Amino acid sequence: MDDRTSDHLDRTSDHLDRALATALRRVEGRRDVPELGLLVSRVHDTTPLGYQRYTPSLSVVLAGRKRSIVGDDDQVWGREHFIITPVDLPVIAGVVETVPEVGFVSAVWQLDASVVAEVAGAMARPTPSDAEPGRLGTWTPALADAFARLVALMDTPEDVPVLAPLVTREVVLRLLQTDQAPRILAAIGTGEAEVVVAATRLLTERTAEPWSMTTLADAVRTSESTLYARFRSATEMSPMQYLKRLRLGEAKRRMVVHGDTAAQAASAVGYRSASHFSRDYRTAYGRPPAEDAAVARTNLALVPA
Repeated sequence: MDDRTSDHLDRTSDHLDRALATALRRVEGRRDVPELGLLVSRVHDTTPLGYQRYTPSLSVVLAGRKRSIVGDDDQVWGREHFIITPVDLPVIAGVVETVPEVGFVSAVWQLDASVVAEVAGAMARPTPSDAEPGRLGTWTPALADAFARLVALMDTPEDVPVLAPLVTREVVLRLLQTDQAPRILAAIGTGEAEVVVAATRLLTERTAEPWSMTTLADAVRTSESTLYARFRSATEMSPMQYLKRLRLGEAKRRMVVHGDTAAQAASAVGYRSASHFSRDYRTAYGRPPAEDAAVARTNLALVPA
């Protein structure tokens, strides 16, 4: 490792340490900071894999490591990386490593499409790369510094009305200067990303309908091949894999929250075969539906109010 790379990593780590210090002062459990578009979480133990829905956002791990499964992409990652979610995305995730006396600390920052469009329109456009960006982004010192200053506004809420708009735009600018720029721009929902945003909205709002590639492509007025390629580029999943993940997540919610049986939940989310549902569910969550829902209800009961 040369001196320049070492300095780059050291400065990035220092900035992320500042963000972590703020989070440790301000958060135990979960804290939503809507005025910053920020959700910060802290847990002290590893967690089983579970279904999560992400809206367009920047996901950051400040301490510990987590496992995130999106379609066929299975990653274990920590503070050396970040993840951009360009469209509404169903994810299977869990905490796999904690730090002694600190635990696992993460943050999710919502991407504002109007701010992304504003910053992208004002900045000098870099030469586009033909390479498809990986799902894990790598920090730059400038990005880590801007993000740490955004998190630091939790300490001075009186400064938020003036500073938050400025720091927010800087974070977006720094993100657009990384190799994750195509994913950031996809959050705007224009150009090639437009059909992906339209398709995810339809699948999310009408999950139980008997979708096929043909009916979905017709609904968003594009060809099946174009929809498949653009959808997979943005989400790491095919449209039908995305739909399956949505259905399984909603079925789990219905069993845990509403007390549905596995058969009731399967039917409600669009499965025509109970055995098919059970097989898909066990593959995703590692247990049969009824057993997994019972464990989830027990775990929820153990969480302090």
